[in-house]
Amino acid sequence: MLRSELIDTLHAENPHLTRRDMERLVAVVLETITQTLEAGARVELRGFGAFSVRKRDPRVGRNPRTGETVHVPGKHVPFFRTGKELRQRIDDESKA
Repeated sequence: MLRSELIDTLHAENPHLTRRDMERLVAVVLETITQTLEAGARVELRGFGAFSVRKRDPRVGRNPRTGETVHVPGKHVPFFRTGKELRQRIDDESKA
């Protein structure tokens, strides 16, 4: 689902709010999640999942084209873990 599709869906379910309000709402939620992750904290949405930041250590990789070894610096990456309810809903949908 694209951001625009999410906005359209929210707007269809809440016709008393304008599309512009929905755009702002989605932007605020995503920005808040981003800022929280930047601060190194965890974001948990009950029934959906949790966002966190994981540290990847520096390592030695290989250039697939030349086979040459390349140093890959350490970094922090976002990580999402699905909630139990979401996993169950997806599993039930795939069985149907």
